[in-house]
Amino acid sequence: MIKVIIMAAGEGTRMKSDTSKVLHKILSKEIIRYVYDESRLDNSETIIIAGKNKNSLEEIFDGTRIIEQKIGEEYPYGTGYAISLAKDYIDDNDDVLVLNGDIPLIKKEALEDFVKAHKESGASVSVLSSIVEDPTNYGRIIRDGDNNFEAIIEHRDLRDDQLGVNEINIGIYVFKGDDLKSSLDKLDSNNDQNELYITDCIKILRDLGKTAHAFVNDDPSLFYGINNKKELAEAIEIMRKRINDAYMLDGVIIETPNTVSIEPGVIIGRDTIISGNVVIKGTTKIGSNCTILGSTRIEDSTIEDKVKIDNSIIESSYMEEGSDIGPYSHLRPKAHLGKNVHIGNFVEVKNANVGEGTKAGHLAYIGDCDLGSNINIGCGVIFVNYDGKFKHRSIVEDNAFIGSNSNIVAPVHIAKDAYVAAGSTITKDVGFGELSIERAEQKNIEGYTEKKRKRDLEKLGRRNDN
Repeated sequence: MIKVIIMAAGEGTRMKSDTSKVLHKILSKEIIRYVYDESRLDNSETIIIAGKNKNSLEEIFDGTRIIEQKIGEEYPYGTGYAISLAKDYIDDNDDVLVLNGDIPLIKKEALEDFVKAHKESGASVSVLSSIVEDPTNYGRIIRDGDNNFEAIIEHRDLRDDQLGVNEINIGIYVFKGDDLKSSLDKLDSNNDQNELYITDCIKILRDLGKTAHAFVNDDPSLFYGINNKKELAEAIEIMRKRINDAYMLDGVIIETPNTVSIEPGVIIGRDTIISGNVVIKGTTKIGSNCTILGSTRIEDSTIEDKVKIDNSIIESSYMEEGSDIGPYSHLRPKAHLGKNVHIGNFVEVKNANVGEGTKAGHLAYIGDCDLGSNINIGCGVIFVNYDGKFKHRSIVEDNAFIGSNSNIVAPVHIAKDAYVAAGSTITKDVGFGELSIERAEQKNIEGYTEKKRKRDLEKLGRRNDN
């Protein structure tokens, strides 16, 4: 079995945050969740070494073994001590993959290749390395004249003739289980930091005549560690590009990839066009041949084929084929638009079903109601659903016409082919084919303007006299 140990106890002081470093998010997903997901290899078990963030990690990784690395004068420090906390859960015949929890850009394939190379080599320990242009501050991989791995030397300990070495230690290792446990027992803190280092296990094993190898991965971007919020932003940009590139290669048209953010796990069909400052999150599924424009945000929603979305917000909602929304409209949770529904400018829909072909062109609130097919919702219509204590639903059947500036005060039932006159406040049911008008009688007063003008002049004259 492969035991995967993720070190996540560091406080990350350079993040300057009350949030643990590994709990910061990239595209709404915690840094450590990327590491956890990508390191779940076949026949593996994960152990997380936590710090003060233990409770938060337990909420995220329910059922995963999480061990707290306590901090204080009575406890040792260092990566070697952190790994030793998992020693009781390592069998002699295990392979143990050790990695840090702050490298969210890692890919499963890279870890699989590394573990495979380690097993084939028969080494007691293997180190993963990469080649970088600027190796400053990184530990270096030192090799002999035959290119065999000799040692890891920290930057501060390098000789002048070693400063040009640009093969760096990534901080990912694979040990044979029995060799790791025996070397951990021999660690000491006799160093300038007074800590127990996992890298010292490699020297211990080599001094015992055990074999150690270093394997190079040619893509250093996979091992980008995050220590501050500038690096977090850089990692977000890399992840965004990686995700967008994958969608484009799979047939999605992203006209502005630098301004489009799509979270991992979103599904998008071919020939869908995305352009603008678009954010797509959560469990969203988008069909083919859709058009998504402007400053649009879609979260946890299903969008079927040939839908158009323009500068709108969609949350936990469903849009059927051929429907469209926007600009500047909002589908709040549990909104369901049927086929060819039109939701126009500044319309809000919440917890409502809107039937096929129904239209609400502008400035309407459609909440807690069930609308049939081919209904016209006029400008300024409000479904009044809240009595101050409880929410109520209204029903409007097929082919009804709701005139502009009407209030539908729930609960009411408006039957098929019924008309609601503009400006009405409807508090009672409307029957099949009926016209409902609820407004005060209009009165036109002759000569009003002239009379008002005379009164205003008289008032002005009195003020001037005073």
